Amino acid sequence: MVRHHTPRAVALALGAALVAVAVTGPAQARTGADALPKVTPRAETPALYDDEAGGNADADDPAIWRNAADPGRSLVIATAKEGGLRVYDLDARQVQAVPAPPATGPDDAPGRFNNVDLLQGVRLSTGRADLAVTTDRGNDRLRVYRVDRDRPGGPLADVTDPAAPAVFSASEEEVNEQRTAYGLATWTDKATGRSYALVSRRERTAVALLELTATPRGTVGYRTVRTLDLPSSFRLPNGTSWTPCAEPGELPQVEGMVVDPADGTLYAGQEDVGIWRLRADLTGRPELIDKVREYGVPGTYDEETEECVAGADPGYGGTRLSADVEGLTLLTESDGDGHLLASSQGDDTFAAYDRETGEENEYEGGFRVTAASARLDGSEECDGAAALNAPLGRKYPHGLLVIQDGHETPADGGREATGFKFVDLGDVTEALDD
Repeated sequence: MVRHHTPRAVALALGAALVAVAVTGPAQARTGADALPKVTPRAETPALYDDEAGGNADADDPAIWRNAADPGRSLVIATAKEGGLRVYDLDARQVQAVPAPPATGPDDAPGRFNNVDLLQGVRLSTGRADLAVTTDRGNDRLRVYRVDRDRPGGPLADVTDPAAPAVFSASEEEVNEQRTAYGLATWTDKATGRSYALVSRRERTAVALLELTATPRGTVGYRTVRTLDLPSSFRLPNGTSWTPCAEPGELPQVEGMVVDPADGTLYAGQEDVGIWRLRADLTGRPELIDKVREYGVPGTYDEETEECVAGADPGYGGTRLSADVEGLTLLTESDGDGHLLASSQGDDTFAAYDRETGEENEYEGGFRVTAASARLDGSEECDGAAALNAPLGRKYPHGLLVIQDGHETPADGGREATGFKFVDLGDVTEALDD
């Protein structure tokens, strides 16, 4: 069932037939993933450490801001969860660290920045501005930063409306349960010029459409337009019902999301299910364009090990993605062609789909990001990714792909590390063309 909720909580139920999908074949062996073409990074950011000494910083999701006046001085803006935001230049050097907000009370969760995305030329009372928007999972809010490359003190300045409400929670008690704002994609409607953020909810299937609103004080707030709940259970071809295995009380969440600006199509990665295609205004019928290999596999949650024990594979899953589906981003081309890229976290690969919906987002290949040297490793268990197909000075004349690395190596004395890898987008397009 798919449910749409307006701000007045009016729901429209759609039948299970609306989310039926075709079987895409048997599970692909790991050897198939190993056979994909390989690309190597050109640079990596300094390692982040998710411990007290490292400020509880954990790399998650990047966005690429292009400096139109001087593309070689463009920036990468990335989330570090409790570590806030990090801003890097094209040499992958840190130029600014923005802390997440502290906890509002001794028993409250601290700020935790999960995903980030960008908007260009948004009209504020102080003039048009480029904005970086991030989900603060700890406080169930969006935070908004104005981007100014030459601002003293760093490129990002907080312009969040202090009165901005919680996205999903009705009270601080609910916020502390941390079923809060999680994944994020921004979007400007070309027909109206209005800017929006699409926000998913942690451990739930909900996606909310928020309109960003400029205040007379030069800050940015938001209001909820509508929400949509993607399915949490699925009818399989053998007539049985399947729900992805999870800790009791958790539903299959969405994180990776991206909107195609050309036609307002939202692609949303439901981590243990697959990739959905739907209208960015959250109207119409969602379509599941690809599934993870684990789709339909029964599982039992083991309380002792806190892990799911998988049963026999009935063969209803896809062939290109291994759960979790993460890091959706668009490699756009001026003629309308291009690719939707998705991180297949379970096997450390990336899948590429035709951007054109008229081609039914056909699968067009994949690649892996592997080590360039003993010190410059590849990417494993990638959470987030961002692609920009535009010249970025001498370093990246063919554009840039930035991906999260869930296992930065070498680690420091056994401390688990994460970071971001910078990949020449020309290497990616060449790999996909092979």
